[in-house]
Amino acid sequence: MAEAAKWYVVHTYSGYENKVAENIKKVVENRNLKDLIQEVSVPVEEDEEIVNGKVKKVERKVFPGYVIIKMVLTDDSWYVVRNIRGVTGFVGPGSDPVPLTDEEVKKMGMEVGKKSVGYAVGDHVKILSGSLVGSVGVVHNIDLENNIVTVSAHMLGRDTNIEIGLDQVALFE
Repeated sequence: MAEAAKWYVVHTYSGYENKVAENIKKVVENRNLKDLIQEVSVPVEEDEEIVNGKVKKVERKVFPGYVIIKMVLTDDSWYVVRNIRGVTGFVGPGSDPVPLTDEEVKKMGMEVGKKSVGYAVGDHVKILSGSLVGSVGVVHNIDLENNIVTVSAHMLGRDTNIEIGLDQVALFE
């Protein structure tokens, strides 16, 4: 797909959020639309309630009456979501769905461009660029937010911690 998936908000009948999310997931699987509709979410938060003097954990919907969907907006994906029983429409002017901004997605607790690397803390990695190219070191810290990995590499006769870009190292095999 040339177009990247974005997060959209779908309005539902109150109390139908989970049923709508479940039905969308079924349709996506049955029609093999995983490339268009990638994630369906009903954000919930855990809360504590005191009932009859006892603390009870309950899940509350963060946005009652809404389902959050990560999808590539096409006529097909719009039609599929719009025609699920319990959906009243997309959030946006008229019938025009408006995607959430990265900042709105972050505030809602959803991921913005989830990053991952092929190595973990304690793994041996090979340095791919910079002055220590070809050296092997041990990963001490991975900072996905700042795109930095801290590696302990052997330099000048001793181990030294260096911070380099996430893409400047690869798992040593």
